[in-house]
Amino acid sequence: MITRAQSGWWLAVSCLVFGSTLAAGETRNVVFFLVDDLGYMDIGANNPDSFYETPNIDRLAASGMRFTNGYAANPVCSPTRYSIMTGKYPSRVDATNYFSGKRSARFEPAPLHDQMDLDEVTIAETLKEHDYHTFFAGKWHLGPTEKYWPTKQGFDVNKGGFSRGGPYGPGKYFVPYGNPRLEDGPKGEHLPDRLASETAAFIREHKDEPFLTYLAFYSVHTPLIGRPDLVEKYKKKAERLGLTDKEAFGPEEQVWPTKKPRRVRTLQAHAVYAAMVEAMDAAVGKVLKELDEQGLTDSTAICFMSDNGGLSTSEGSPTSNLPLRGGKGWIYEGGIREPYIIRWPGVAKPGSVCDEPVTSTDFYPTILDMLGLPLQPKRHLDGVSLVPLLKGKEHLDREALFWHYPHYPNQGGFPAGAIRMGDWKLIERYEDGRLHLYNLAKDIGEQNDVADEYPDRVSDMRQRLHKWYSEVDAKFLRAKKNGPEPWAPKLN
Repeated sequence: MITRAQSGWWLAVSCLVFGSTLAAGETRNVVFFLVDDLGYMDIGANNPDSFYETPNIDRLAASGMRFTNGYAANPVCSPTRYSIMTGKYPSRVDATNYFSGKRSARFEPAPLHDQMDLDEVTIAETLKEHDYHTFFAGKWHLGPTEKYWPTKQGFDVNKGGFSRGGPYGPGKYFVPYGNPRLEDGPKGEHLPDRLASETAAFIREHKDEPFLTYLAFYSVHTPLIGRPDLVEKYKKKAERLGLTDKEAFGPEEQVWPTKKPRRVRTLQAHAVYAAMVEAMDAAVGKVLKELDEQGLTDSTAICFMSDNGGLSTSEGSPTSNLPLRGGKGWIYEGGIREPYIIRWPGVAKPGSVCDEPVTSTDFYPTILDMLGLPLQPKRHLDGVSLVPLLKGKEHLDREALFWHYPHYPNQGGFPAGAIRMGDWKLIERYEDGRLHLYNLAKDIGEQNDVADEYPDRVSDMRQRLHKWYSEVDAKFLRAKKNGPEPWAPKLN
């Protein structure tokens, strides 16, 4: 165990060696906000015309760096959570769907390893090696039994994290929670506010010591239930804006075996969802206020993102991701591009915007680098530090980003892989091997497939994607009993 004194010595040395603009120990703490199912277009900082009101998140963006091409490693929750905790692509361990999700359709899905094994060294465990206090609140969804829950993965305290992927107790988002790691509060207590209060209390208790707090909201995941006062507020807002009589849906591609045409929400006007977004934003504000009151704002780095895109094609379809195509469960941009913000006081220019593609695996090395701690490349194998971007550099020395989703999602998407290189994105369908190429700089909505126009680029990107499949030992769809064989890449 490295002592706090030794950790401070390392901070001083690293600032001299690596030329940090910070004094030794100035950035001492980390607060991480992870929101469930929040779409890229759901916050005002990304979408000034958003129906939802997110003043606290918008202020966070205005005080840090907002990434316009920030991605989740997967279009559903557990794999992205795994990637944040480990700095690795979830395909390396076959953690490629939400845990327990084994839906089949024309073919059987790829094998699913639905737990984060204890031999993974999480970001929390690495910080504990440097004498950090660690706190988790909210949704975990990274293991089926207590053996795999937060306190077994580097967190000193766990308030609400267990195997379930949503607030499915008797009161859902209100008491009683039915949560084995969160005792019930007073009647009427609201879950996002409670999780923020627990986080704020931990900050107060450890204000004089280095800490990591990781607040992983259950919001804004289904069930769609909001505070009644906020629901009423947004019903009136929709009426005032003339949205209640407008068509809210448009067509999306029909994916086998769906018989009815798939529809996607095209209008943000869902009052309950808006209420859930505002309550989550208020909870973010409560934690930020606590940092201010404890005099910790200037010594605390903050990270904010969502685990996958907004839910737009099923289960109530409460939000629209337009102009991004699709949503949660889809390999299109609406399923993987996220709100992604980092505030690093004294380094990242307030209100700055970065267009470089970044992903959820990058948080692990970035956090270590911001704290002046040594990187652990054998642990965060696939992540890269974003510190150069936060200091003003425009680009990273990275060839590509990758996605691998060999499953049938609940939301109507299709099993597929993808690679992004510069402005170009190639999608490969796993049922039949079809390829689609999009230039995201010109076609952010992925409406114009230009694969036929650029055969050499398609070939090169496909080869690089297949090389990555081999590097991570990716698994693919399987035949059903007595059924046809699915397409599979021919890997070396």
